[in-house]
Amino acid sequence: MKHLFGLALFLLNILATMQAQEQATNNRHSSNNSPRVKIHSGVIEGTKEPSGIASFKGIPFAAPPVGLNRWKEPQPVKSWNGVKQTKQFGPRGMQPPLFDDMVFRSNGMSEDCLYLNVWTPSIKAGKSLPVLVYFYGGGFVTGDGSEGRYDGESMAQQDIVALTVNYRLGVFGFFAHPELSKESPYHASGNYALLDQAAALKWVQQNIAAFGGDPNRVTIAGESAGSVAVSAQMASPLSKNLISGAIGESGSLLGTLNAVSSSEAEKTGLEFATQVGASTLAELRAMPADSILNASARFGLFKFAMNVDGYVFPKSPNEIYASGEQSKVPLLAGWNSEESGPDGIMETQPLNVTNYEARVRKLFGAHADAILKVYKATKDDEILQIATDLASDKFIGFSTWKWTDMHSQTSGKPVYRYYYERPRPSLDANAPKGAVHSAEIEYAMGNLHYNKVYSWTDDDRVVSKTMQQYFSNFIKTGNPNGVGLPEWNAVKPNQPAEVMHINVHSEQKTELHRDRYLVLDKGALN
Repeated sequence: MKHLFGLALFLLNILATMQAQEQATNNRHSSNNSPRVKIHSGVIEGTKEPSGIASFKGIPFAAPPVGLNRWKEPQPVKSWNGVKQTKQFGPRGMQPPLFDDMVFRSNGMSEDCLYLNVWTPSIKAGKSLPVLVYFYGGGFVTGDGSEGRYDGESMAQQDIVALTVNYRLGVFGFFAHPELSKESPYHASGNYALLDQAAALKWVQQNIAAFGGDPNRVTIAGESAGSVAVSAQMASPLSKNLISGAIGESGSLLGTLNAVSSSEAEKTGLEFATQVGASTLAELRAMPADSILNASARFGLFKFAMNVDGYVFPKSPNEIYASGEQSKVPLLAGWNSEESGPDGIMETQPLNVTNYEARVRKLFGAHADAILKVYKATKDDEILQIATDLASDKFIGFSTWKWTDMHSQTSGKPVYRYYYERPRPSLDANAPKGAVHSAEIEYAMGNLHYNKVYSWTDDDRVVSKTMQQYFSNFIKTGNPNGVGLPEWNAVKPNQPAEVMHINVHSEQKTELHRDRYLVLDKGALN
């Protein structure tokens, strides 16, 4: 027994020496331009940016979702020996070229896309810095964590560990099928994009301390589909206890890209399989990824929706938020002043009262009288603004309002609402006069310099500094307020909200149009 005890001590000493040597080696490499970090699956080597921020790009957080892993929940990543280079963004997910404002820095496009990126001001374990996990937008059919507007370096300079996360898109991220549900350990299918995001959040819990981050202070954020994803992760029990705060920029699943029933999702999947001539799941998995993508474009990219599968969503998201079963965390959310132009209501019709009323009656049917009462116009020169307001709310403003309103009523946590007003600079006289959909991203993330399309002014930099400071304060404390910023009060349940209007001269105002959202909430958008 004495001999065995001595042997055990000897082995423990050898192990401690090896670990100390490994850490010393990593520290030596971390002192130059190739910082190293040991994570759960192995050692990675990143880049020391000129700003002093350490970046690690293209870190795998799950096994490649290819072959038999296509349309499966994300599988564990395999560990590696030696040092993995993480200095280049991984591939973006399979997607069509839909939006010309997306500028990718990714390493091509591939079904093998489950990678994330980390920017940190410190790789000292135990530093306990707040963490931001950002989900990109793109309607769940396009987008990538490599886009410059989401770059995390500027946020890291605010003493935040910032991440962007890739997830499967379109048919690869939301395809449901009875055979898939049958083989699944949780007896459901679809929602793979949301499962990817949840897997990334679990990766953060396991590994973020190695980057100086605090796993107990993780704020998730996103814009458009990314904002919908944030609301979905808050609703899902899979992400409970993995997040401490949430930021939503334009959109929620309570009215934008709604979840359908599992039976409807499976029916769509069967229709797709019929169209491509595949009678079995094995045949579908044998098809090349680009063939699947092209077929989905012909079928309808947006037909593949998240679904109430009993696993990611045990019940409908509306029921989850209404009963207070979502993650009870502070929420900061809002939308832009021109999320949609007036053509979202008027199409090509001339802007006058007669045409406006006719279009509202065609779009809203039995709800038209109630809509015209709260989105009222009596003169032709009012139509441009009122049609813009209605189109913006119909597209995405209402769903964001619904999210903030329900969360304020059932979570017991503070909710901060904003209204973003700064239009991008333009010399075009016909350019939108308001802040269009996605216009705020570069400002909020401190990344104006990545967008070379616009000639940014000092006023733009003022707006960016203000918005980024609100965001960073919220990420750090759950409250956006701070020194030198206009005071921003939380929403009071069932009352007109105090809303921060973000512009060159940001100020808080009491909302004037709660009545509009209460009308829309009665089913006008169904």
